[in-house]
Amino acid sequence: MEDLNGAFGYAPYAVGLGLAVFVIWSVVWIVRYIRATPMKRASIRQAVRVRRTWKRLAPMAGLSVTDKTPTFMAELANTDGKKQHKPRVLIPVLKVTPDEFGVMVRANCLPKVGLEEFKKAAPYLADAWRCTRVSVLPDGPGKVLMRGVRVDPLIVPTEHVPTGRPPKELAKWEVGVDEYGTPVTVSLKDVPGITVGGLPGYGKTSLMNKLICDWAPSPAIQFVPFDGKVSRAREGDYADLVPRTFAFCGDDLEAANKLLKRLVELRRARSTCMKDVLGVKNMWHVGPSEMWPLIVIPMDEVHTFFRDHKGSDPKTKRLAALAADNARLVEDLTKKGRSLGFLTLPITQKTTGDAIPTFIRDVCPIGLSFAQKTAEAAVAALGEDIRQWPDASPINLQDPAYVGVAVMSAQGRPGFVRIRTPYVPDEYAARIAEQTAHLVRDPFKLLEELTGQTVAELAKQAPDEDEDGPELLAA
Repeated sequence: MEDLNGAFGYAPYAVGLGLAVFVIWSVVWIVRYIRATPMKRASIRQAVRVRRTWKRLAPMAGLSVTDKTPTFMAELANTDGKKQHKPRVLIPVLKVTPDEFGVMVRANCLPKVGLEEFKKAAPYLADAWRCTRVSVLPDGPGKVLMRGVRVDPLIVPTEHVPTGRPPKELAKWEVGVDEYGTPVTVSLKDVPGITVGGLPGYGKTSLMNKLICDWAPSPAIQFVPFDGKVSRAREGDYADLVPRTFAFCGDDLEAANKLLKRLVELRRARSTCMKDVLGVKNMWHVGPSEMWPLIVIPMDEVHTFFRDHKGSDPKTKRLAALAADNARLVEDLTKKGRSLGFLTLPITQKTTGDAIPTFIRDVCPIGLSFAQKTAEAAVAALGEDIRQWPDASPINLQDPAYVGVAVMSAQGRPGFVRIRTPYVPDEYAARIAEQTAHLVRDPFKLLEELTGQTVAELAKQAPDEDEDGPELLAA
């Protein structure tokens, strides 16, 4: 009796502790709600609604299963063996997390309620959760991840503020967010090149500005842009970033030819000494470093450098010869520069064969396309498979609301993904370039410091190579 009285004596303290925990939780929740942005608050309310209505919604959407087997406790309670066990309705357990665009919902699978059943129910869940769309992806064994977006991320312009800090992982490209608001990142390790196409003013150059701004704080990356839209470095879209580049080239074909020849010479020199300097046959086995940096070569309006000039006069013939030689040199960098630390990015409006020769375009494993006018241009940018995914075609992005939206193949799964790429204001780009200008190192001089030989001397030691890159072996 005394033990019972003692237990009741602690009851007020237990109730008080429970109330205190509830009050603290409520205060934390309210503070988070008040401090959230208006879009995040709407998502928090949406998350509450998803949790509250799930037990009733799941059976109606076919996401429940009936368990007729009695539990252990039910069997113990059934002493006479005559009592009928009431079947239980099992419903997947949810974990809901709100963000700016909607909710991330993680759920466990049940027998006969797996990934495919969740995918079939996605349209009904979108209506019930008041979402624009709901996607369903696997989230590990026996689990699914549902992404519901209340606001279409593709039509919400975003602005990127560079941190000014070195990237945590070199050659990791944070492209933007997809149509479900999920960040899209692409690893560019061991990638020889990326093609970028799209109509003028739809975000190609801004995409490159973000890439340079994010990577500029790393001394293990050096940049050498070619801009076919301008004649001088202080002009055009890359003018603010020039302080962070070790070289720059405008639309002059002869100047471009000279710079490309120097880069090919550097490529040959690196090929000669990499095994001795780095101890590996592929630079990516050890990764870029300050003394052996990754050389990023954005080539905006690249068709300027490859244009097939028609005419029989000496000047036109000379331009045609330079353009053909430029194509040969860029082919060399894309086909043979991957393992040596060269990343080439041809950028143009239509990535058709007349703008980017197919022997260059087809070597680049990653392709992005902003808005296009024709199916031909979409196929040139993304491959024949885009015909099988008409809803994702870049010809659907010609509306001004889709400025800054690109399409690329979905890595790790079939199909294509549409990505909202953020805009980087000029003042941010200028600030990053100024802050990181001291990191500019000429890779030619770096190689000479490492080896004690000039790039020209090293390049002469390189064996003859065929057009695909392997060494020609003596008979």
